[in-house]
Amino acid sequence: MIKKEIAHIRKHFKLDNEMLKLFEIFNVYIMKESNEIYHYERQPFALVDREKQELYMANFKKLLTGELDQKMFELKFQEEAEQPTQVLLHQGLVTGNPEEWQDLMLLLVEKMLVDTVYEQDTVITFVRGQYSRPTKARNEEAEQSEKDEMFANLFILCSVNSTEQQRKTLMFDYVEREFKYNVFVDPIIKLNTPEQGFFYPSVTDNYSDVNRILYCTGRANEPNFQFIEQVLNAEKTVTAIEERTIFEDIVKEVTGEQIDVATIAHVYEEIHRVIESNEEEEPAKLDYKDVERMLTLSGVEDVTSEKVERAFQNVVDDKNYEIKASSVLPKFTSKSIRIDTKVATITVSPQDLKYVRQVNYQGKRCILIEVDEDVVIEGFTLSTETL
Repeated sequence: MIKKEIAHIRKHFKLDNEMLKLFEIFNVYIMKESNEIYHYERQPFALVDREKQELYMANFKKLLTGELDQKMFELKFQEEAEQPTQVLLHQGLVTGNPEEWQDLMLLLVEKMLVDTVYEQDTVITFVRGQYSRPTKARNEEAEQSEKDEMFANLFILCSVNSTEQQRKTLMFDYVEREFKYNVFVDPIIKLNTPEQGFFYPSVTDNYSDVNRILYCTGRANEPNFQFIEQVLNAEKTVTAIEERTIFEDIVKEVTGEQIDVATIAHVYEEIHRVIESNEEEEPAKLDYKDVERMLTLSGVEDVTSEKVERAFQNVVDDKNYEIKASSVLPKFTSKSIRIDTKVATITVSPQDLKYVRQVNYQGKRCILIEVDEDVVIEGFTLSTETL
């Protein structure tokens, strides 16, 4: 599953969309004290009040929002797992019996309750449905509509949402003309901030991939590994931050701890070029040969295949490890790089990093930034000094 496919699925989650059909919704309420199921209910989504439908749609869309490898992770299922979740989900996907689907989802909820303590009352929501997409891009000159040939993809989506108690309030009663103290005992389900969830099956090149699942977390770069491995029975993932750290450690193994800004800028430019030139469906990846080539082109001296290969082995214990290029590169055209000093914090984009230098001036380290316009601070234009 790639970014554009997730975006296509997400945009379908809106009411009155003929390209999306939600068959049934199933809610399970978990009590925090006992960690047990307090209540559950299933009903056709079409029979849910429209106001509730809108809230659910917003929740589902929120769950599927975020960057890959930061908030969303495409995972492979473990090949050897006892009572594999993949089997439960696939059976739930193909069954035409709503009660059987409910029973299968309850089995999955039971797996969620093992070795897990919920800090708040929690609602687990399952919805199953189908979304459609054209088999090919629409030709504006053709008379045939893009809806004439469609892929129909069945799916199950799960959202885990915590609850919170309503605040005590002071209210004014217009009828009685008096101030009243109200205490609401019913908890609020936080549908606008899902804790985690999943979308099954994953999709590759318009086709459902039943051997993969899209896991979603509410906090960037904080996947719940217990949920991934014990509940979903999926393989452990690596976050974008962890991959970036791996890449940095590998480069340091080759170049040493200190590296000049120009080299970093060249490396980022090379990674950006690799991403832009990638024509494969899968995201671009970097192996030790790619890293060797990038460092050599960036002017690092004494770079050899053996040295880079050894760095991969030392850092990740696998010389053939491949790093996702998108995880390593900060957003190329936005000010995604922070330069923190005791005096100031400077933000700059990777493509403009080449204009930044650390220099020694009169025995002191200074940051030198090349600019092609006058610098204005609080309305005052700075004068230019010649050093």
